Amino acid sequence: MYLYPLWIRLWHFVNAILIMILIITGAAMQFADADHPLLTAGFAGSARLHDVAAIILTISYIAFVAGNIVTGNSKYYRISKKNLFSGTGKQLKYFLYGMFRKEKQPFPVTMDNKFNPLEKVSYNLIMYIIMPLLILSGIIMLFQDLKVIIVFGTGLFIFTDILHIILGFLVSVFLIIHVYCCTIGPKPGSLFRGLISGYQESEEQ
Repeated sequence: MYLYPLWIRLWHFVNAILIMILIITGAAMQFADADHPLLTAGFAGSARLHDVAAIILTISYIAFVAGNIVTGNSKYYRISKKNLFSGTGKQLKYFLYGMFRKEKQPFPVTMDNKFNPLEKVSYNLIMYIIMPLLILSGIIMLFQDLKVIIVFGTGLFIFTDILHIILGFLVSVFLIIHVYCCTIGPKPGSLFRGLISGYQESEEQ
């Protein structure tokens, strides 16, 4: 099944590279220590690279949302209220122990349903809630003069700094889980091959 058009594959790879750069540079800035010159030497460079990658990621995100709307790819992200809880529960059970017992995938991939209920929930959460907040908090961080605005008794800059770090951590955790889930396709490496060729292998192939 041809499920991954070229624009989705290109966006996916660009996005993955940018997020890895942001995680590495973000960690480099977070753990910089004035008492350890080696840890602070690359702070300025990491900050510049982080800002550039973040700007490109923002453009990439806007292109992703626009592409979903224009091409109709957004249909795969629509959550059905019918099986929201039951379907998510079934898929979670499958990931926790069903697949280790060689059980069949409860929601096999089809042309109409590229994502199972659990994936739809997690992808909507990461792409339409966490990512916009992460980008917005990053934009505020670029303009430190806005810290005169008070939020919950602290400067907006301090508040967004903490929020940005938390959201960045959540994206990092999602990335690890996402890569792991890509290793449990119908065959070893089949999902990775699909992101290169655009074709998704079924369990029967």
